[in-house]
Amino acid sequence: MLATILHGPGDVRCEEVSEPKILQPTDAIIKLSASCICGSDLWPYRGANEVTAPLSMGHEYCGVVVEVGSAVKTVKPGQFVVGSFCLSDNTCPHCRFGFQSSCEQREFMTGAQAPYARVPLADGTLVATADMPADDLIPSLLATSDVLGTGWYAADAAGVQEGSTAVVVGDGAVGLMGVLAARQMGAERIIAMSRHKTRQDLALEFGATDIVSERGDAGVARIKELTEGVGAASVLECVGTQESMSQAIASARPGGKIGFVGVPHGVTFDGQNLFFQQKSLLGGPAPVRRFLPYLMDLVVDRKINPGKVFDLELPLADVAEGYKAMDERRAIKTLLRF
Repeated sequence: MLATILHGPGDVRCEEVSEPKILQPTDAIIKLSASCICGSDLWPYRGANEVTAPLSMGHEYCGVVVEVGSAVKTVKPGQFVVGSFCLSDNTCPHCRFGFQSSCEQREFMTGAQAPYARVPLADGTLVATADMPADDLIPSLLATSDVLGTGWYAADAAGVQEGSTAVVVGDGAVGLMGVLAARQMGAERIIAMSRHKTRQDLALEFGATDIVSERGDAGVARIKELTEGVGAASVLECVGTQESMSQAIASARPGGKIGFVGVPHGVTFDGQNLFFQQKSLLGGPAPVRRFLPYLMDLVVDRKINPGKVFDLELPLADVAEGYKAMDERRAIKTLLRF
C-alpha cells in the first residue's frame, strides 16, 4: 500500500510500504476512511524536530475495523471507530484520573496517513459509533481524533465556564477548535488572535466575538483594552512558541488559567515572574480519549461541524502538496481521502 514517509526537512513522499499486521493481542487493524496532516507534523517537516530516520507520518484517524487481536473485546470487525493520537489502555491510574495521554502504557500513533493502520491498545484507544456514519460526517469525526480534542482540552485546562471571557492565541486548526470548544462550554466573550482573513472568518463562524490582529505587547495591550484592563479568566495557547506563550500568560488576569497545547519549541519561563503574576498553567498532550465519546456524539447529532477546519482535500498521492500548502499557510488543514 502507499503511505506517507518523511525523509527529512521538506522531503515528504508517498511510498509503497507493507500493509500493517497484528503484532500484539491488543492490536486492531483499521481501514481508514480519511486521515489528515496535523500542524505538529510541520515541526519535523520544517526541521524544528530532528529527523534521523524515515518517519511514517499520520496520527489522526477514523475508519472501519477489519481485524482485531485475540485480547480485544470492545471493538470488532465492521465497526466504525475513532481513536486518539495518544494510545492508552484506559485502565491505569492516570487514565482513570482522566489523563489517558499520560497512560502508563502510552504510545503515540504513527502511520495513519495510509489506507490501513495498526492501532495498539485498541480496547482503551478506540471508540465505536452506534451505526455507520454518513459520509459527510467523516471529516468532523476525524477532527475529534486530535485537533478538536486538543482544542477542547485547551479550553478545559483554561477553565472556560458559562459566561466567562476566553482568549485564544493561535489561529491554526487547534486554535480554531479552541474557539469552537469555548463556545460550546458557554463562554460569553471569545477573543481570537489572528491576522489572516480566512481564519478570522472561520473563528467568527465557530463562535468568536472579537478578533485581535496585533501580536506581542501590542496584542496584550489590545486584550487589556477589551477587558477593561483586567485580562481574561481563560487563555488558550495553541501555538508553542516563546512569543505565543508569553502573550498567553500576559493576557490572563491574576488568578486566570492558561491551557497550553501548542508543542513547546524554545519556550522558557521566568519563575519569579510567574510567582508574582499568580496564574495557573495546565497543558501537555491532550487526553483526547476522555472527551472522545462526548465529542463524537456532538458530531453525530450534528450539533457541531468541526470538519469545516479542513479547507484543502487531496488524494494521498498528492500528500506532499498538502504539507507544502500548510507550511506556506495556504491551507489551514489538509484532509486526505483514500
